[in-house]
Amino acid sequence: MPVKRDYYEILEITRESSTEEIKKAYRKQAMKFHPDRNPGNEEASVRFKECAEAYEILSDTEKKARYDRYGHAGLGNGSSGGAGFQDVSDIFEAFGDIFGGVFGGGGGGGRRGRGGRRGESLKTSISIDLLEAAKGCKRTLEIERSVICETCQGNGAKPGTEPETCQYCAGRGQVVQSQGFFRVQTACPACRGEGRVVREKCDACRGTGREEDLVKLEVNIPAGVDTGMQLCLRGEGEPGYNGGAPGDLYCDIHVKDHPFFQREGNHLICHVPITYTQAVLGAELEIPLLEGREKLSIPPGTQPDGVFRIKKQGMPDPHGRGRGDLHVHVQLEVPKKVSGRQRELLEELSGLEHANVGTHRKTFFEKLKDYFSVEGESGK
Repeated sequence: MPVKRDYYEILEITRESSTEEIKKAYRKQAMKFHPDRNPGNEEASVRFKECAEAYEILSDTEKKARYDRYGHAGLGNGSSGGAGFQDVSDIFEAFGDIFGGVFGGGGGGGRRGRGGRRGESLKTSISIDLLEAAKGCKRTLEIERSVICETCQGNGAKPGTEPETCQYCAGRGQVVQSQGFFRVQTACPACRGEGRVVREKCDACRGTGREEDLVKLEVNIPAGVDTGMQLCLRGEGEPGYNGGAPGDLYCDIHVKDHPFFQREGNHLICHVPITYTQAVLGAELEIPLLEGREKLSIPPGTQPDGVFRIKKQGMPDPHGRGRGDLHVHVQLEVPKKVSGRQRELLEELSGLEHANVGTHRKTFFEKLKDYFSVEGESGK
């Protein structure tokens, strides 16, 4: 599989480029590689589609943010995250208004019919727990989206009537203006690009040709997803107009907090309290895993905030590049209350510690005594 080029490199812009600069750069590159200017040039055709894919990502604030953070891998389901342009007509359906219809639409004529317009994309969210994120799971979504009106079969006209051909554009949905060397194609102002006009509107849909419906969809959530990632269900958005392609459905992922684990990338962090005697003498602890448990040996003399790694017990990489580790952070737990017997033993231990002061400890307290002496003299 060929390595994808950087979208900023394709459009010859930087990450700091504004929305307007991105649009201008796309138009410039699209003009350069347009099939009508490069007849029979397969490389130019590939570059033309490449520019459209780059513009689709960088012109969308959310997609651009994901791309800036994760690169091509962050655009969902192992794909580019683009619209999947197969031919020139796909590009004009998606960006015809921005590209301006130069050369009259590239000679391709929309393969989904004149005036065909892509449907709007929809957005929803999915909440899952950490174990589901680790293993992958399925979710059934219920979303409200438009469906073709059953009364008028989507044409928006009252039963017994038919939409009329737009006289202004002769049903083409587009009007063409010549500007020197170029021919600029824009949506017809009379029919708004539809190519037809509804005189008597359908009562059920009020002339829109569609009705609201509650739709259930099953979503496969891959293992390793994290909060902030987004899945794209192609073609599950609003239906297109006049035979245009449907929009997409974007699902934002939210992974719920876990009572024991915090996530850092593909690694999991678990904070485990230990007592003073366990830290000094060593101990064998029972550590929770996402599924099950594991014994962890703490060596004698373990220091507070020590970290122990259990390999491959973290989260899987969503792109199949292995699995993270579980990092166990041991934290010294000091009891707020002790029994009488515990106090006796601790006092005895304290006496032994003072009787056997080490060189480092003695030096510290000698320095501390000198510090307080100097401080007392300066305050007189």
